[in-house]
Amino acid sequence: MGVFSHLRIVEVGSAAATSYCARLFADFGAEVQKVEPPTGDPIRRSAPLTPSFQSAWFAFLNVNKSSTIIDPSEPNSVPQLESMIEECDILIDGRDVDPADCPSIDIGAIRHRRPGLIHVEASWFGAEGPYAQFAATDSTVRALAGLVKLAGPAEGPPLHSPDFQAGILAGLWAFIAAASSVVTQTRGGGGQSWSVSIFESNLALSEYLMFEAFARGDVMRRLGINRFWPNFPTGIYGTKCGWIGVTTAKPGQWRAFCDMLGLPELRDNPALAFNEGRLQNADRIEGQFTPKLRARTALEWFAEGLTRKIPLVPVPEISDLLQDPERLARGAIVPVRMGEEEGLTVGSVQRLTSTPPLQGGRVPAAGEQQVFARSRTDASAKSNAAVGVGADRGPLYGTRVIDFTMGWAGPLCTRTLADLGADVIKIEAIQYPDWWRGVDRRPGYVTDKMYEKALCFCMVNRNKRGITLDLKRPQGLALAKRLLVGADIAIDNFSVDVLSRLGLGYNVIRALNPRLVMMSMSAFGTNSVNRECRAYGSTLEQASGLPGVIRTADGLPAMTHIALGDPVGGLNGCAAVLTALIHARRTGQGQFIDLAQTECLMPFAAPWITVQSISGLSRAEDAPLLQREVVPPAGYINRHPQFVPHGCFRCAGDDKWIIVAATDDHMWQRLATLVGRTDWAMDPSLRPAAARRAIEDEIERYIEAWTVNRNEDDAMAELQAARIASGVARLPVDLLQDRHLRSRAFLQELERPFIGVHPQPSMPIRDNESPHPVRTAAPTLGQHNREILSELLGLSDDEITQLADDRIIGTTMLSEAEVAAEKNVYPN
Repeated sequence: MGVFSHLRIVEVGSAAATSYCARLFADFGAEVQKVEPPTGDPIRRSAPLTPSFQSAWFAFLNVNKSSTIIDPSEPNSVPQLESMIEECDILIDGRDVDPADCPSIDIGAIRHRRPGLIHVEASWFGAEGPYAQFAATDSTVRALAGLVKLAGPAEGPPLHSPDFQAGILAGLWAFIAAASSVVTQTRGGGGQSWSVSIFESNLALSEYLMFEAFARGDVMRRLGINRFWPNFPTGIYGTKCGWIGVTTAKPGQWRAFCDMLGLPELRDNPALAFNEGRLQNADRIEGQFTPKLRARTALEWFAEGLTRKIPLVPVPEISDLLQDPERLARGAIVPVRMGEEEGLTVGSVQRLTSTPPLQGGRVPAAGEQQVFARSRTDASAKSNAAVGVGADRGPLYGTRVIDFTMGWAGPLCTRTLADLGADVIKIEAIQYPDWWRGVDRRPGYVTDKMYEKALCFCMVNRNKRGITLDLKRPQGLALAKRLLVGADIAIDNFSVDVLSRLGLGYNVIRALNPRLVMMSMSAFGTNSVNRECRAYGSTLEQASGLPGVIRTADGLPAMTHIALGDPVGGLNGCAAVLTALIHARRTGQGQFIDLAQTECLMPFAAPWITVQSISGLSRAEDAPLLQREVVPPAGYINRHPQFVPHGCFRCAGDDKWIIVAATDDHMWQRLATLVGRTDWAMDPSLRPAAARRAIEDEIERYIEAWTVNRNEDDAMAELQAARIASGVARLPVDLLQDRHLRSRAFLQELERPFIGVHPQPSMPIRDNESPHPVRTAAPTLGQHNREILSELLGLSDDEITQLADDRIIGTTMLSEAEVAAEKNVYPN
């Protein structure tokens, strides 16, 4: 029986976001009924296609579901669909993205009859706002979300990936919304209705750079292939055999990298000690170290990096992923069957160890029912309760989380739990605060309390309470254990075994609190052969296989983000914790979650993994025309396996760009007319996208001849007026004043000591028209020491004062010299 085998889910409409949300439930045994028209979900026809012309994208999104055909032209279609919904627990609704010939139903009336129903609906931009009626694709949404313009050659055009990211991110958020409501129902609560903006869902990837832009101004530009502000080097480089991903975020890592390559002149140059100086001299520095990297293979450099504690990782091809025994054993790659065709796809990344997800399965044909073992026995399992149990304070109200995380990924996971109402207690130490407060320990940084002025830290730690505990000393460790006894969830994103060495391994914690859910968010997994590899968000992207899908024309795997793995890992971690929490609430049994953050990026490459697993028809002459030259290993130069045209086009002004796509034949005709080629619009031979592929270069030249003389916003306005999918390539700084986000009050203002008034992004999931309010600013170091120690643990004022005197707790970061002095006194 799976965690969700008691749940019945109905999925309507056609949207990658809602399909992925429903698949996340199906992975853990939910009965998912996918409602399709007689012609099937349009995604069934989405490229890339397998040799038997099945959609690899559809297969990934819909494994282990059942399909029900409802013909809206039939007189009983509405009562048939309404009856299905009234008998389900969760309705996942993608009709605002594409209704897919779904019968018109009154959700409000159904929810009135079934107040316990959980309803999650997705749309591109939300119900209101200037973009609400825009035609869109994943790529145009990501362009507007600031996720395109900073990647690619400095002279342009920006590079962007195929359309398999925005929907996955929105699907994660939709799952988080629905699962949090299921948590509420385990405590007697009722149903809830959520709306999910696909656009706002993708802003989770831009938040960090938005905050940096708020603090520093308009400082970000596209710097070249695999170069990203503010760190350098953070890229992919050739070796004697294979590609190697390199990240040196900290001064010590840079020095170790130079030592490894025998470059003492770079190591000892004080102007290159920090990222800013290295970015300013990037060409010269790369000119010195790239020849050195070609002396050894990627695997040899990887081994050397492990020894020197440098974040280096081999960059795999998709064929490498398919042959990786570890990924197959962990369920990162799983078998999938589509009719008579068998292949591989990406499995669930929620690695719950006691109640694991299904390991692959079958994709339903249109109208096909699949039978699984269910724990649900009758309709009495449905909740008909109205919303309650602290719903006004968030669905996770009453849930306590002990947060051992630092940086971006882990704190984003716990921030999302806090935003949903959980009491999150963040544990730091004055000796070793969260490194996103800053890694500079020079005296001026400490005495001026610069560690309290880091906006990126404030971004991911709002709505939490903060305490400092030195876990390396017995008093601090004992207090942490007492907090864990009363908690529901504990999360860390340290390197493997850090908590175990401190005496807080899962075996210890389980003995203290058997109902506790504990998650490790390591880079590769607790038992991985790569478990000792140091990693950042960039390392995770490099190791995921995704850069090979977006490689440049000369074969270089191309990254798309400074730290793509961090926010993606954080959201997947939140989803995994909610799944395990639901099981714990229903059974009283906690468990360990072994999340490997690099696996969290693999869904973005899932269709190519499936296609290559079946046939490897990358460039074969007998491949379907739309697949030739645009699937790995040929890679992407902003083109799409299905939409023609689809690209990034220059507009008037310096470095101004817009993404334009024709998603169907009618949109193509409107686009051809707009750019002055009515002959193309009227030519029936060009209506199939496959026919347009042959003249794609010429089509792109005409589009750019039209866009290059227009302001990018004016071009978007004209294109959208003609109902053509388009989106301006924004910079993160532009999002601070984005008219759509402002109209939806997406950015909320908050005041905090040391910073003052600053923006905070809302969650992209709403249970009414207004965003969830941000309650409290991120804690200052040790801000809630006394509150937590006295109210939760019952310590006296004298005991708390003694802990401060002994530096077990505190509110001021210690300098490097003070930490060194402490080590002499407390050598452990």
